Amino acid sequence: MNTTKFLHSNKPLMVAHRGLSGLETENTHAAFVAAGNRSYYGIETDVHVTSDGKYVAFHDDETGRLAADNVIIEQTDYETLRNMILRQKDGSFGRTDIRIPSLQEYIEICKKYEKVSVLELKNHFQKEQVFEICDIIEGLGYLDGVIFISFDFENLVYVKEKYPSQPVQFLTGKCDEELAKTLSSLNMDLDIYFEGYDAQTAERCHRYGIKVNCWTVDRLEDAARLAELGASYITSNILE
Repeated sequence: MNTTKFLHSNKPLMVAHRGLSGLETENTHAAFVAAGNRSYYGIETDVHVTSDGKYVAFHDDETGRLAADNVIIEQTDYETLRNMILRQKDGSFGRTDIRIPSLQEYIEICKKYEKVSVLELKNHFQKEQVFEICDIIEGLGYLDGVIFISFDFENLVYVKEKYPSQPVQFLTGKCDEELAKTLSSLNMDLDIYFEGYDAQTAERCHRYGIKVNCWTVDRLEDAARLAELGASYITSNILE
């Protein structure tokens, strides 16, 4: 399968969802590098904390969908998670390099390929953990290359408390007037499910100066509609 070029006069910036997950196992080195080698603006992933306080890139709360063993990420130590081999796209376990990356490895790949990190803070984190994630990324010299996203509003408040100018996007399915006002007042942007981004929402976001990222968009016709509505970013598994 080849990635599809999305050509549009108002082309938003394209973000690879969980790396180039349309081609490689999601949230793995292979998926991140595949996105890095293509024209994507950013590479999105999800971060969890392990039972021993380290940070890994994985979407689900449990490993069973991608691994032979099913464990809860946040109740499992880092070394155990790192030793797991994940399924390839065809469901096989033939590649020993398809494993769960650390936060540091993901950031280093984004930095190497000069891609913006779109980092989802998965579940609720303690303030100290959010600060530690920021410190890890700052230590790698790439905090300026990161946009934080989360369904948990408080996670983003913590980011803003530490770094008021850091870009953040609140993940949601819809955005009403009240939410738009709140985001604008806190200098936050929006990451919205693409079906929830209609003309009324677009007008509202533009009026409040809110940048909009739409997820997860895999059809050209949907991407074209979002581009016409002025979306700033489109997150996709396969469109490029």
